[in-house]
This record gives sequence, structure tokens and C-alpha cells, in this order.
Amino acid sequence: MTREPRDAPQFYLTAPSACPYLTGKEERKVFTHLVGRRATGLNDTLTESGFRRSQTIAYRPACENCRACVSVRVLVDDFKRSRNMQRVAERNDDLIGNAVPAHATSDQYALFRSYLDARHHDGGMADMSMLDFTMMIEDSHVQTRVIEYRRRGVDSFITGRGEGPLVAVCLTDILADGLSMVYSFYDPDMVDRSLGTWMILDHIERAKRLGLPHVYLGYWVEGSRKMAYKARFLPQERLHMGGWDRVG
Repeated sequence: MTREPRDAPQFYLTAPSACPYLTGKEERKVFTHLVGRRATGLNDTLTESGFRRSQTIAYRPACENCRACVSVRVLVDDFKRSRNMQRVAERNDDLIGNAVPAHATSDQYALFRSYLDARHHDGGMADMSMLDFTMMIEDSHVQTRVIEYRRRGVDSFITGRGEGPLVAVCLTDILADGLSMVYSFYDPDMVDRSLGTWMILDHIERAKRLGLPHVYLGYWVEGSRKMAYKARFLPQERLHMGGWDRVG
């Protein structure tokens, strides 16, 4: 009988609950803790294996009769913008993103609340307090940054930072092989800007500058309208039983 290493992660299984993506389905998740000195390396390994991070937890769907959740990552070096994506980039050329340490602020929370109230008022995060939000941003043992997007100012070409109110925010993990977009939100009144798409385009450029080959987008679920946008960022790889398969 072989023994597991003393510091090997322990995995647990959640109880069944209603699936947030497909009507009439139930979901279960397998999860482990990301804490201590091993957290960074473990997060790298698990993300490449289809896990996602939430605070100090790494989780992955483990549904008995469904494999609809497919982990997706964009191939940075081969990525080509579609015409629509190029228009989105041009529309948001007046915005600039600045990577800051993962510390929650009142400005971030105000934007987060506006986003939830407008787009996800009946979702699982609808009742999150400032304390809950702070935990989401700061409770991490891995390399994490907050990308804050504001309009370009007169000094932005010197400072590299925008000015004025926050327009969009993304909590981002820096992995050995890419950037993982943990959670993003934006001003719900700026629907014409397609800010969700813009943040992904910006992360692809950031990964390219850092020499990282992937941007992890989380799970794509065929048949789920809220996840359909992820399939547009091509070429990409999707994780199946045999490994990562290139699409597009």
C-alpha cells in the first residue's frame, strides 16, 4: 500500500444542489483548500486540471450524470480578434487598466453592488456585504491582483493609471502558465461598451506581454446563455476526459 505525502491535498464532495446553469439539473462539486506555502503551486496544478478558485478553496464540478461544464482557456499567441471584438476594443480605447494589490475598497464594493443589483439581483451573491466582498478579494494564499479600469487622464501616459470613477474591475490570479479571471464586474449603465468582452481582450494582451500562453475563462456550458460568450474567444482549448482539445 502506498501512502500519500503528508502535505497532499485532501478533497471533499459537496451535497447536491440546484444547477445555476441548466434548468432541472443538480450540481455537486469536489473541492480542496488552498492554504500555506503549497497554495501557489497547487493552484497552478489544479487550474490546469479544470479547477477554479474561490478565496482559499479550489473547486470543480463533480456531477454524476452531467459533464456540461467545460473548462476553457484562450490560446494567447494564436488569438485573433473578430471584427466585433475589434470594434469593442476601439470603443473602449479611452479606458486603461491598472493592476493593484488585492485589497478591497469602498469604490470597488459600490461598483460591485450596482453590478449585482442590475444583472444578478436574484443570484447567490446578491446579499454579499462589504465584509463578504472583502473576503472574496483578500482571502487568498496565491498570487492575486485586482485590475481596476478607469478612463484615461491627461497624466495616464506617465502614470499608467486611469482617472475618475471605477468603470470595471477584475480579480485575477497570476499562474505559471497564464492569467485566471476569477471574477469580474463593471458599470451596468455602460451596456453599449461590452465591458465584459473588453476585460477579456485586455487580459489576453496582458498575458502576451508577460509571456504567458493562456487566459483561463472558467467554465463554458453548452446550452447556457450566460456562458455562451466564452466560446467566441478563438482559438481556445477545452478540457475533456483526454486532456485539452484545441477549438477554432
